[in-house]
Amino acid sequence: MAEPIIEPELAICDPHHHLWDFPTNRYLLPELLADLETGHAVEGTVFIECGAFYAAAGPEPMRFVGETQFGGGAAAMAASGRYSPILACEGIVGRADLSLGAGVEEVLLAHIASGGGRFRGIRHSGAWDADTRIRRSHTDPPPGLYAHTGFREGFARLAPLGLSFEAWQYHPQLPEVTDLARAFPKTAIVLNHVGGPLGIGPYEGRRGEVFEVWRRDIFELAKCENVWVKLGGLGMPICGFQFHKSTPPPTSTDLAAAWRPYIETCIAAFGTDRAMFESNFPVDKASCDYPTLWNAFKRIAGSDPDREKLFRNNARAFYRLG
Repeated sequence: MAEPIIEPELAICDPHHHLWDFPTNRYLLPELLADLETGHAVEGTVFIECGAFYAAAGPEPMRFVGETQFGGGAAAMAASGRYSPILACEGIVGRADLSLGAGVEEVLLAHIASGGGRFRGIRHSGAWDADTRIRRSHTDPPPGLYAHTGFREGFARLAPLGLSFEAWQYHPQLPEVTDLARAFPKTAIVLNHVGGPLGIGPYEGRRGEVFEVWRRDIFELAKCENVWVKLGGLGMPICGFQFHKSTPPPTSTDLAAAWRPYIETCIAAFGTDRAMFESNFPVDKASCDYPTLWNAFKRIAGSDPDREKLFRNNARAFYRLG
């Protein structure tokens, strides 16, 4: 039975979702809108790269631009008002191989030109773990990617072009993000999925120990004023909460109880001016549906006087959505 929507009038900008059409999983604009229209007041969204819709031809580094072109098409469909009043894909974040160094600038300019005025930044995922049970990012990064000389040469091209960076890695790699942020204090960085606390493989059964290491590194990273954080992504099976196996599915109360320590820690570290709730759909759909996810976030936020910032305003400010 569907839960009643908590505080349905609270405006939301969902700053992290994907679109894809894989052989076993389709999540395109119709599927996204079906989720967005389940009762919460979602006004707009930001599309984040996910390895889909690359160009079939052309130089390899430029093929990633095809995903931005696709996102722009979805955004134009949404902006037409024909399908929904929600501005889906109002902002777009794409992929570029920053390890190309200075040569990546051509790719960045192509993304900007292809984004219809919506292109905002780059995600070059660096999620890596030595244990083979932990799946690496779709970018197949080497260990220590964010410290590589070529990567940093490419990273240096972001801020001059007005682009931000999405940091996605696992919790043992958080110090690498801190080092990167300190080296480039003028580049806006947003930490995806509360920093990727792991709960499978060698980290299974060690939640308390992992939490303390993660918490320490989150507070250290938050000292970098150019870094923001996305509050979500905890529905991914890699976090180890096992909600993807729950029958019946978890309630928003169940989710809030499990996720609260991580989200409240991030808000305490980054403050309410540098944090934003995210859905990470359809990835987090493994654990719950869209309305239940946002109900859980609203339970965690409670009556926080800054909840409008956490649910809408900060996302719109970071991605310059007007």
